[in-house]
Amino acid sequence: MLRSPFFCFIMLFFLFSCQEKKTVNINTEPIRKEALTLRNKGIEHFKKQNFNTAFHEFTQSKALYETLKDSANIGWILTQITTIQQVNGDYYGSKETATEALSYFKKKNMYTADINNRLGIADKELSLYDDAILYYKKSAEEHTDPILKQMPLSNIAPVYIQQKKYGKAITLLESLLNKKVRKETSQSTTVATMIDNLGYAYFKNSMDEKGFSLMNQALQTRTELKDTYGSIESYLHLADYYAKKDIQKSNKNALAAYHAATKLNSVDERLEALQILISNDHSAQNNHYVQRYFSLNDSIIKVRNNFKNKFAKIKYDSKKEKDENAKLRLEKAENLLSLQKAKYLRIVFVIAFIFLVILIAILIRYYRNKNRAIEFRTSYNTETRIAKKIHDELANDVFHAIAFAESQPLSVESTKENLLQKLDDIYGRVRGISRENNRIDTGIDFTKSIKEMLSAYNTSERNIMVTHLEDINWEIIDDIKKITISRILQELMVNMKKHSKANLVVIKFESDPKSILINYIDNGKGCEKTEMVKNGLQNMENRIQAVKGTIDFDTEPDKGFRVKISMPKQT
Repeated sequence: MLRSPFFCFIMLFFLFSCQEKKTVNINTEPIRKEALTLRNKGIEHFKKQNFNTAFHEFTQSKALYETLKDSANIGWILTQITTIQQVNGDYYGSKETATEALSYFKKKNMYTADINNRLGIADKELSLYDDAILYYKKSAEEHTDPILKQMPLSNIAPVYIQQKKYGKAITLLESLLNKKVRKETSQSTTVATMIDNLGYAYFKNSMDEKGFSLMNQALQTRTELKDTYGSIESYLHLADYYAKKDIQKSNKNALAAYHAATKLNSVDERLEALQILISNDHSAQNNHYVQRYFSLNDSIIKVRNNFKNKFAKIKYDSKKEKDENAKLRLEKAENLLSLQKAKYLRIVFVIAFIFLVILIAILIRYYRNKNRAIEFRTSYNTETRIAKKIHDELANDVFHAIAFAESQPLSVESTKENLLQKLDDIYGRVRGISRENNRIDTGIDFTKSIKEMLSAYNTSERNIMVTHLEDINWEIIDDIKKITISRILQELMVNMKKHSKANLVVIKFESDPKSILINYIDNGKGCEKTEMVKNGLQNMENRIQAVKGTIDFDTEPDKGFRVKISMPKQT
């Protein structure tokens, strides 16, 4: 077993297969540092309201974090991008970005709460009020801090006001304001916002004095806290309150809101202030406000479209750069893989070639030994058969001839002729044995020698018929096969003469593109298959197997003997 070439091949295969695979360790630290730097730059530009630059920095940082599969940073950056899009009025784009951000957070936390709050803001601005309320409630559920829950819940109140559900807004805000909150600046601004919205809801619900008192209180608190952005909303609410009571005070508050919004570049509030001024209908200034409104509205549309186009281009460029980098990495990996495959293929090819050479050598040696064994066995069987025939047929006749010569006077003419007849008969038998085992002519006279050999078995009581022998192109058949055919036919004749007692034998030759077919039929007595004489038949089987042919015997008692032989033309 250990010397088997196949075993050696398997061992070599496992040696190469079990080699430790080298993994390419990519140093991710430089990528992580660059991603963090870009993220921090984006935060700085965001604080300075350089939203275009911030968006670009965040997008590049996100692409790098994607290569690191850092889902936490990707989700956070997408949240910041959502805010930038909402500041610039791209509410549909912000919803798309926020939805993408949610996919990076598997568990509900403060980040998912913030994202849902952003989705609520987008839907409120798009007048999808029911959806906005659902997102605000979801945001509140995901906050674990009771103080942080107040912000998304308080955002529901303005939506109720927009829906003219003033009672719901009042109930919600009163409930929130009755809860204990920290007296921090950030919370104070939140409380001021809730008080202002509660006053506005009272006013809209026909409780003017109570509403006016709360709106004034909220404005004073915002002024004290220097909450300029919050004061804009207070001025707008008061302008709406005075619109049907005191046009001058309404205009005063609307202008205050307009100037504060202009200072903070809060364009939506500026438009709302101009709408109030226009609706108050001061004919002398009405046209001026209308023109300013349309001019401002047109410029806002252009700016927002410009931002959307810029954001789209930044997204496209970032995606293109990411795809190109991924393509380059893929090409590099494919080239490395191709080199490794080529190396392994060369090794496998060398092993396979060596194995194939060894296998061919073994097969050649095996078949050579097998053919020698068959030749030896056939030769041995032939010699045994000749010896037996000489012993059985000639030895007794020679002994009788010697005894006859010793016992009879050779001077008598009749005795002499009788002895000569016996010797002639013995000579004929010797010639027959010699003819059966002499050299076979495989040249141009092959068919002639076959016919002569078969005709020797023709007698007055037995007829040998051979058909289509000349139809076969014997020139393309090698000598070994011709000799095999001749010897098999001789053994069939001997078997027929000794056992079949047939008086008619038909041997039919056929040919197809690949094989020679020989059908032998006699009308002898036949026998049971189990009783067939095996010596001669085994010899025939050995001969035909040596040339990769097949031989089938078919016989039954009183139904003759049949043999089908098939032999390939080319080995």
